[in-house]
Amino acid sequence: MRQCFIDTNLLVYANDQREIDKQSRAIEVIQQLMRAQNGMLSIQVLQEYANVAIKKLRQESAVVLRQLKLLESLRVISPNPAMVRRSIEICVSYQVGFWNAGIIAAAESGDADLILSEDLNAGQFYAGIEIINPFSNDFDLTLYIS
Repeated sequence: MRQCFIDTNLLVYANDQREIDKQSRAIEVIQQLMRAQNGMLSIQVLQEYANVAIKKLRQESAVVLRQLKLLESLRVISPNPAMVRRSIEICVSYQVGFWNAGIIAAAESGDADLILSEDLNAGQFYAGIEIINPFSNDFDLTLYIS
């Protein structure tokens, strides 16, 4: 079973009622990964989601806290100094921003096969990890979790 790293935008869309189609897709993907037990995310992703949820989506803190607790059922990759150093290497090697490099470094640390992201270039490989856009029309998660 392939291990899937969830980028922040998936969590944000799952909670954004202004983007109904993306919200529905994001919820479906997250639920499938929870059931299959092959989803992971990082502390950075949780922090970014919490910030956007409170500031931009204007969710109540109690709602965000419940969502964070639920997301803890996924595998959570914690940062360490080696991951920060690796982020810099990825940043230089792939010419991506530091925070995106942090996502890639966390996924690499967790031995992810895929990063589900709308922000990184779909179809590209970073550090041997394939980027998949879960919002593309031809995306079928069952191809990745079986």
